[in-house]
Amino acid sequence: MQYNITSKLPDLPTSIFTVMSSLAHKHDAVNLSQGFPDFSPDPLLIDLIAKAMKDGYNQYAPMAGIYSLREVISHKIKSLYGAEYHPESEITVTAGATQAIYTAIAALVSTGDEVIVLKPAYDCYEPVIWANGGIPVPVQLQGKTYQIDWDLFRSKITERTKMVVINTPHNPSGRVFSAEDMHQLQQSLEHTDILVLSDEVYEHLVFDDNTHQSVSKFPGLAERSLVCASFGKTFHSTGWKMGYCAAPQPLMKEFQKIHEFNVFCVNHPIQRALAVYLEEPKNYLDLGPFFQQKRDHFLNSIRDSRFSFTPSQGTYFQLLDYSAISDESDVDLAHRLTVDHKLASIPISVFNSNAEDHSQLRFCFAKTTETLDKATAIINTL
Repeated sequence: MQYNITSKLPDLPTSIFTVMSSLAHKHDAVNLSQGFPDFSPDPLLIDLIAKAMKDGYNQYAPMAGIYSLREVISHKIKSLYGAEYHPESEITVTAGATQAIYTAIAALVSTGDEVIVLKPAYDCYEPVIWANGGIPVPVQLQGKTYQIDWDLFRSKITERTKMVVINTPHNPSGRVFSAEDMHQLQQSLEHTDILVLSDEVYEHLVFDDNTHQSVSKFPGLAERSLVCASFGKTFHSTGWKMGYCAAPQPLMKEFQKIHEFNVFCVNHPIQRALAVYLEEPKNYLDLGPFFQQKRDHFLNSIRDSRFSFTPSQGTYFQLLDYSAISDESDVDLAHRLTVDHKLASIPISVFNSNAEDHSQLRFCFAKTTETLDKATAIINTL
């Protein structure tokens, strides 16, 4: 049968994460490509979910999420960033941050609207913009350290600019945007009605003397921003697909119009468990030191290798520069390392404007010590 279909995403390539993970599986490689832990969540959290199921919380949750979870999210944001989001009207529990990002764009971006995207960017942003008739406007972060050229950023703002998408801590670079970056963003958008979609899924994974600068901390940004966060990234449970969005009431009202007919509501027993688990702040505040130990173990183990690096400031990703090893493209080297050396990583050029290649590969260190030791033993042979 022939179908009369006009694709909304006719030229969309297969995700690099799918490509590299499939290649890793085919060649039995150590997989430091895709961003998920290979260790389990806290047993207490699993027990809380089982209890919620046994207690009968197995039917639909309220559309926006159970109130007790929205309340504890509100308290968390207030305690960390000083911003107030009303649990009733300004927080929605979502099926992961990706659904929150999709819903925010679908609710607020219309045909012909321009959306500024800082590149390199996680690969879900632009397809959603295209699918909803928007026009992505890329702004490439500069050099191997991915600094923001704010003059370049401001030059991209036009009368058609509807939204800016930012991500901090930043995937794939591991960079944490500074307070000065956020002030620059706030000043750049002053006297406009441009919205901000802030992907903050790694908010609790920040290392050394760095501090996560949520848009919620800056009144001129908070009033125009939708903040997307992830419990899956935070609590080593990416397969549960649990997250949330926080935004001022007028924006959240539009968000929920899409959310209601997209998923309506999300996993009820996990919401009940998270509402209890989040009451203890150390369950998320201890994650920075936990992942910093993994980062440090990974980097200390390869300090004598031919790769060079600047330690990641946040997320659970580390960029390694292979300039001293090969002049191959990052895509070619990532493929060869997987096939010939049994180690999978992610090439960065696929996220950059015009496939800009800085001879860097991204490695995920959210792995057990055993997995990291297998990976670093390979790295040290290159």
